[in-house]
Order: sequence, then C-alpha cells, then structure tokens
Amino acid sequence: MTDLVAIARSFFAPGKGLLAADESVETATIRLASHGIQTGEEMRRQFRDLFIGAEGIEESLSGVILFTETLREKGNDKKLFTKSLTTRGIHPGVKVDLGTEPFPTSPHELITKGLFDLPERLAEYKKQGAVFTKWRAIIRIDGDTLPTAVAIYENAKRLASYAREVQMAGLVPILEPEVLLGGKHSRRRARAVIEETLGVLFSALEEQSVDRASVIVKTAMALSGSDSEKKDTPLEVAEDTIAALVASVPRQVAGIVFLSGGQTPDQATDNLSAICRLSKENGGTPWPLTFSYARALQDEALGMWKGKKENVPAARAAFLARLAKVSAAVDHS
Repeated sequence: MTDLVAIARSFFAPGKGLLAADESVETATIRLASHGIQTGEEMRRQFRDLFIGAEGIEESLSGVILFTETLREKGNDKKLFTKSLTTRGIHPGVKVDLGTEPFPTSPHELITKGLFDLPERLAEYKKQGAVFTKWRAIIRIDGDTLPTAVAIYENAKRLASYAREVQMAGLVPILEPEVLLGGKHSRRRARAVIEETLGVLFSALEEQSVDRASVIVKTAMALSGSDSEKKDTPLEVAEDTIAALVASVPRQVAGIVFLSGGQTPDQATDNLSAICRLSKENGGTPWPLTFSYARALQDEALGMWKGKKENVPAARAAFLARLAKVSAAVDHS
C-alpha cells in the first residue's frame, strides 16, 4: 500500500521545493509570447525541456508539477519527462483541475471545475507516472465585497472532494486556494482572507474525511495588493503570513508550499527567506515550509532563452542560479 504520508513529507527535504511547470496551453502561450517566443506544441515541449532537462535540478527540487500533455512528452534526451524526473529522485506530479468558470451566485468570482471524470483521469495519470496532483482555486479580493463567503465555501468544498478522490487513487493532493495579488487591498486584508479561506477549507476537508497528514497546502503570502501604493517589507510579509497560517492550518498537515503569485523573482526569494527565517527564530512552525514557484523561477531564464537553441546553456545557468537562491532561502540551517 502506498504510504501517502511519507511521500507528502518527502517533498520537504532541507533546501528542496517544487517547480510549478503546469501552465495550461493558454497560459504557456501567453507566457512564451510575453518573451517574444513563438507558440505551439513543440515550443511548449522545448519550454518544459529547458527546465526539466537542466542538469543538477535534483539538488534543489523534490517535485515538479506538470501539465497533462507533458506526462506524454519526451525531453531532448528522448526520455519521458516523468522518467527523467523519477530517475533523479524528483517526484512528477500533475495539475488535475480543468480551469475556472464564473460562479453563478457571484459572477465576479470564479469556481474551479474538473470533478466530473476525475477518478478516471487520476487512474490514467498514475499509470503515466504521476505521484502527486494539484488543484487550484482562485480567491479574489475587492474591498470588503469580495470574496463572498459562499464562493469561498464552494471552492473549499470542491478542493475537499478533489483531495478525497486523489487519496483514494493513491496519490498525494496539493490544495491551492490562491488569494490573488491583484487589487488595492492591504496586507492585513490579505492576511484575513487567507486565514478565512484556509479555515473554511479545513472544515470542508474534515466533513469529507480527508486525511490531513498526507495533504500539502499551496498558499499565497500575505501581501498588499499589486494596485495599492504599499510596498511591504519582507519582515512584514513574514509576520502576517505566518500569523495567518498558524491560525488556520492544523499541525497534522504534511507541509506548506508558497506560490510566487506575480511577485518578481527577487521579491519571491526575499519574502520566502524572511518567512523561513522568522519561523526558525520563533522555534519553527508546526509544519515544514518550502516553495512551489513558476514564474519566479522561470522568467529570468525565459528572457535569455527567447526560444533559441543556442541560448539554452545561458538560460539554464540563469535558472539554476535562481533555483539556488530560492533553495538557500528555505534552508537557513
């Protein structure tokens, strides 16, 4: 029988975290186009290979979240990406939600879809080598109006249903209720929404008898909205983020991973470092902490790569340098 608790805890080896390489076709297209790179299936494969094929990533990565098409793809070394990762001791995982749709009760909010045929898809992903999965919900802040309690609850209920199905399939679930950075809200407002969202989520998990010990939570940091005038210091971010998590996340949870959520690579690194340092200074949090970054790890490399084969060595060097900095931010030993 698969020991899901042991697998979930294994993501938190000292200095190691996750690369989120699970951009959908639409998101990958936008990401590549923003760097002047042509799009299409082959270019998306090369985009994945740029990062997954880099030598030495196993020093800093315990897992990579993949998009479904990537489970079937091979790197330039002719090996399946899943096999390439597994042979280096990195867990391959997959994003299993099917994106968002407007919430009928509150059309300015979004709910995540993908539960309908989830058990069948999970069985297939497991055959293809996935060890863990991820489901993302989107929580938007707009003054005191959004998020609504009903939208938080609906997303939490779906996250809990997803987690139960994933555990039944013998896979580890990552639950990502992302409180978005966009908006004019204060850092304190973000802290309150993160705390409320996670509180509702864990009530829903309890209702559906989900084993919290093999659950990983992927969360945003408590940050002032990107449209506000406030520039938070790393210490401010650390204090409010840890306070929100301690108030809402049960100690049995396997661990917490942070998303970068629109922060620059330096911001995401500095804020993560401050969170982990403050945790250590205060005797540690009840659960281990690490990163699960996409853009914060990729953007510098993509800017160098530009889709050209001759730029791959320099782009990979930039990626590995940023990965080393983020890894060091987690490991303050």
